[in-house]
Amino acid sequence: MRFIVCIKQVPNTTEIKIDPVTNTLVREGVESILNPFDQYAVEEAVRLKEAHGGSVVAISMGPPQVESTLREAVSLGVDEIILLSDRKFAGADTWATSYTLAAAIKRLGEYNLILTGQQAIDGDTAQVGPGIAAHLDIPQTCFVRKIESLDGHKVRVQRLMEDGFDTMETCTPALISVVKEINTPRLPSLRGKRNAKNVALTVWNAEDLGLDECNTGLNGSPTQVLNIFSPKHEKKVEKFDGDSDAAVDLIIRRLDEFTKR
Repeated sequence: MRFIVCIKQVPNTTEIKIDPVTNTLVREGVESILNPFDQYAVEEAVRLKEAHGGSVVAISMGPPQVESTLREAVSLGVDEIILLSDRKFAGADTWATSYTLAAAIKRLGEYNLILTGQQAIDGDTAQVGPGIAAHLDIPQTCFVRKIESLDGHKVRVQRLMEDGFDTMETCTPALISVVKEINTPRLPSLRGKRNAKNVALTVWNAEDLGLDECNTGLNGSPTQVLNIFSPKHEKKVEKFDGDSDAAVDLIIRRLDEFTKR
């Protein structure tokens, strides 16, 4: 079987910097990590390979520095890594990103299952996984907490809900996005670290995928960020003097004034 896992490199910081011109994340000079939610997708893909045989391919879109994150995935058990890197991909929203990833998956050929994390910590949209499935016209199941069974024709999963879970079954190939309840990610092994240094990295650009720049990056993004800012946290303190009865009356009046605003 062939399993594809889509991963993302994200900034490892709470002080996100935004380019004031493009309103996109500034990634240069910022420490980056494998998106934490994607760790569960990588782990589940490797477990499926170990249970059913086959191989795992990890795909990521971004600048050349994303290679380090892809090689980290190899240290966790991934067999093949592909980087989609082109200036034409810069500034892509979730639609353009999923479009580009889907094009790469089409080029890969046959596969049984695509896995993604439920969302990325720098965007929190949870849209790229479903977007890939839409572009590929394949079934999708989001927020999967357990894969009950998988064969050459269908996959049966448990989908996490607010009040429990649903059991879903769909034909393959299909896409699933997983939640952290699905497993506990392993640590890199010594063999994995050695493989990570030696495995070949495949790099595809827009031309390799046959993509028109009008459909990629900022040009292909139907959603545009108009403004981004950090909310200001302001505190106003009032001190009430006097005996307890007078203070209580004053506080009640002040609260009443606030409720009427």
